[in-house]
Amino acid sequence: MVTKAKDVHQGDEDSDDEENLQAQVDSKGNTLLEATRDLVVMWRYAGKLVPQEITDEEIKALAELDTKSSKKKYLKYLAIKERHKQSRKQKQQRKKEEKEAAIQSICEEEGGDQSGAAAKNTFLLQFWSRSLDKLLGWRCAQAMMFDQPLVFDMSYESNMSRREIDNTVSQLMEVEGWNRRAAEPFHLHFCNLQPDGTYMQEFLKRYGAETWSRLLVTCTDRQHSQVFPREQLVYLTADSPNVLRTFDHSKVYIIGALVDRSIQSGLSLANAKRLKLATARLPLDQFLNWEMGAKNLTLDQMIRIMLALKETGKWEEALKFVPQRKHDGFYHQQTQKKMRKTSYD
Repeated sequence: MVTKAKDVHQGDEDSDDEENLQAQVDSKGNTLLEATRDLVVMWRYAGKLVPQEITDEEIKALAELDTKSSKKKYLKYLAIKERHKQSRKQKQQRKKEEKEAAIQSICEEEGGDQSGAAAKNTFLLQFWSRSLDKLLGWRCAQAMMFDQPLVFDMSYESNMSRREIDNTVSQLMEVEGWNRRAAEPFHLHFCNLQPDGTYMQEFLKRYGAETWSRLLVTCTDRQHSQVFPREQLVYLTADSPNVLRTFDHSKVYIIGALVDRSIQSGLSLANAKRLKLATARLPLDQFLNWEMGAKNLTLDQMIRIMLALKETGKWEEALKFVPQRKHDGFYHQQTQKKMRKTSYD
């Protein structure tokens, strides 16, 4: 009865908030965006999970939501995202402090003019960082000219919410980072990327226009079937009836730019069939003792699997990047465990 009364009281408070929002729009003549921002402030004072800072774009997205529950979920998502960003900043600061401490320690061991040595070491570290960036950039430039393409199909923007698009862009940034640091990178293609679409707006906001223009990724609003010969294309989808047995360096593999929670069963397979493309799925069942859930992987997991497969040609190496929470190990490992258990018995 206490819990029920509490829920009723909470519902009353939420109703009051909505009424206050409507009153602000009606009586004070504020715009909907201003009233929405005031609602966020009220919820923050009420102790609800909302971000400490919120942009005009996020306020606009919040104002466009129809239901109270969807607004709560969106604010919760922004609050968690803000915490993660703060956590990353703190982690970067700790790494910076540790690096400076290590430099100082080396200077003290070498003796002499510590300030000069520190400056020298700092310069060398900066020079090494720039040289490493140039080396990684050169590898990607080489890949763009001579290496195997890997396509990310960006045609699913209309099938996802704004929050899901944000998650997809975050994963694609991870994709670009992993590929850039790889010993044998792919030539990445973002196909069906509309110049005025939400994907492009989010990329420009996160990378910045200057960095985006220098990014060693080929972006086009054209279909992948218009860029590459149709017989070379293989669409990787968990719904395909065909299993990808071996990695073919002459093929152009396509990965749908979707996040797990937005995947509609058969959507990417239907797109591939509509364009009459070959399809394949990863041999997860053949190698892994799958525990539960759908066999859909995040985009950053997919790029690491594909990079390992391209470099080694071994599924045992590539599928190490499948999260362990989803399976109970490789089948050969299970067999070895059973043999050891039998021998102990």
